[in-house]
Amino acid sequence: MSDTTIRPARPAVRRLPLTGPLRLNRPSDMWFKPATSVVVATAVPNLVLLALGRLDLVMYTMAGSLCALYGHNLPYARRAGTVAGVVLGMVLGLGTALVVASLTGSAAVLIAVGALLAAAQKLLCDATRIGPPGPVIFTFVSSAALFVPQTLGQVPGHLALTLGAGAVAWLVAVVAPALVRRDGPERRATARALNAAAAHAADPGHSTRRAAVTAVHAAWQTLLAAGRPTPARRALERLVVHAETSVLASEPDPADAGRLREWARLTRARGPVPTPPPAPGTGAELFGLDAERAARGSGFRTLLRGLAPGSPLLPVAARTLVGCALAGYVCSAAGVGRPYWAIVTAASLYQANVTLSWNRTLQRTLGNLIGVLLFAAVLPAARTTPLALIGFCLLFGFAAEALITRNYWLGSVAVTPMALLVLEYAGSHPAGELIGDRVLDTVIGAAVGFLAAVLVTNRRATGRVERALAAAEQARAHAVRTLAAPEPTPAALDAARRRLTGSLVELREADETAAGEWWQPALSQEAVLAAEQAGHRTLAATAKRRGPTVPAQENGAV
Repeated sequence: MSDTTIRPARPAVRRLPLTGPLRLNRPSDMWFKPATSVVVATAVPNLVLLALGRLDLVMYTMAGSLCALYGHNLPYARRAGTVAGVVLGMVLGLGTALVVASLTGSAAVLIAVGALLAAAQKLLCDATRIGPPGPVIFTFVSSAALFVPQTLGQVPGHLALTLGAGAVAWLVAVVAPALVRRDGPERRATARALNAAAAHAADPGHSTRRAAVTAVHAAWQTLLAAGRPTPARRALERLVVHAETSVLASEPDPADAGRLREWARLTRARGPVPTPPPAPGTGAELFGLDAERAARGSGFRTLLRGLAPGSPLLPVAARTLVGCALAGYVCSAAGVGRPYWAIVTAASLYQANVTLSWNRTLQRTLGNLIGVLLFAAVLPAARTTPLALIGFCLLFGFAAEALITRNYWLGSVAVTPMALLVLEYAGSHPAGELIGDRVLDTVIGAAVGFLAAVLVTNRRATGRVERALAAAEQARAHAVRTLAAPEPTPAALDAARRRLTGSLVELREADETAAGEWWQPALSQEAVLAAEQAGHRTLAATAKRRGPTVPAQENGAV
């Protein structure tokens, strides 16, 4: 199959899709993790507040409970720090909003602060690459808090509630699943790599190879972040070696597909990790991973790169600032009593480029409008008893996480009534007013937010591709020099291969981001495609130079 298709240079403005963004996808293989976590983390403090007769404080505990949505793709060693950081970030954002709300009642000032917080949260989440749901949860909490009547004396107590609920979320998201299945995240990442390698073996091609290389790279990153090696993790590393060997083969063997899929099935199951036969260079590969584990630092360097003056993330943060501020001011001028909904709607739209932001605009608008109808249908039942209100909020919280991986608009159908029902904890509001305000905020926030995405350009997206091209060429040259050495060590080959793989993954991500961006210089697709092809050929060459297989008794099979 030829990999030499040449794509034309990108035009300055691309056509925006209408139906594609609304199609349903396959559900995530781990949707139930955040879904069950957020239900448990929310139910515990809600029931405590119900027993105390203080459901009016649910807003503050929910801020901490929502932290249970984060980190489910990370191994537990990394997840513990990540979720703790999320809780800290939530408390800082909420605390800032509450202090400002206690000092001023000016809508203009509150909207400006909400936009600044949304932009900062977007920048920090993108720079640290915190996964779904990203900054939108932080923005939802801090924007809503800005418009809640508050005094300075109440702030410490409210933040204590958030911190306490955040501690519960940390226990639910980190400690509880680790006690049940210590190596669950690593097993899922390995299974994804095996399935992607099987797909490439069954249907070799540039797209399946790219997907498999990305999945293998993600599996290595997960195993490297998992902490101290264990016999099960050693076996998982050997499985990833097999997946990588299949992907990098110059002529993939279709017969490998069935074996890789079976290993993936057994790896994802609760039984022992499957025992693969010895793979070329397995012993050296594991030695190389041990050395790399010892040398790995924190994600602070990644954060600094994302915040640097030339970072391509800064224009997206600027979009967020401008779009959220404009959406809030337009809604306030229209007489809407809750402009923070418009701020949150605008903040939720901003993705890596204009095209993806358009997709999110369609999804958010459709999901919110249907969700408002669903809220109107369940509101009478939710108002019957406090337990009914709690039950509906938990139900919609679970449904949101169950559906959002199918498509964002489908998840928004459940998120919208949940967000509206949260207002009921502090007392009933006229249903017509709530529905009318939410519809108006959605339309204004989506329209103004997308307009800001179009007007605030991100010409740095092309620069990111150019830097990724240079990094990929440097990584390839290093791999070629390693290959040219008289007797390269397996560990050196593996380190060079992992560096090259990471650079190719970054190049693909940068190119796809730039592909959906407007108002930027045209970029030669031939250069990107040539770099990918040359890189994959070099990866295949490094795989051929692996050391001899290790004896079966050294395989450490479980």
